[in-house]
Amino acid sequence: MAPSTIERDLQRLEAELKQLEAEYNMFFSGRLPKPPWETRARVEGLVKQYDRGHITNTGDRFRFVTLQSRFATFIDLWDRGLRAREEGRPGPFAHKRTPAEPEKKRQEDRILHVSSFRDPVREIDKLTELYESLAEARREVGQDAPPFHKFAELVKSQVTKLRKSGAPEVAFRVAVKDGKVSFTARGMKGVSD
Repeated sequence: MAPSTIERDLQRLEAELKQLEAEYNMFFSGRLPKPPWETRARVEGLVKQYDRGHITNTGDRFRFVTLQSRFATFIDLWDRGLRAREEGRPGPFAHKRTPAEPEKKRQEDRILHVSSFRDPVREIDKLTELYESLAEARREVGQDAPPFHKFAELVKSQVTKLRKSGAPEVAFRVAVKDGKVSFTARGMKGVSD
């Protein structure tokens, strides 16, 4: 059985509405230079034509009313988006910044933890605290934390090396700079034994 004229028109209306939605999405994402006024006018014409007419088939009438209300909802949304854009404020289509972006700006040049050691083996609480701050900083920037035993070995070797060069105490610093974790060791001069 061939579709009736009204069924074909409703299929066309549905296809045009989908195209209009796609064109508005492209416009609000910046891929179209201007709103799709021509497509909108075509869809509006079809909606008005059937709004004025009488649809006898209940199924077709229901389908039309559904398409009409969907079109009205979209028009309201698109008009609010256009108005917001013209007024220079974020609207319903404004791209939300990911939470990582503002956080990255806040992370720049942040010192997260500083600890000084004379003998890391005897200062295990301070060593654990330093490790936890380094592990947390690395997780914040999307990196894995090093195994604790390797970290402890690194701290111990740095303390031994810098104490041999004349520093009685060694300071370690965990910082985030330009979105990267920085872990530095520096011998503290002038600290009495």
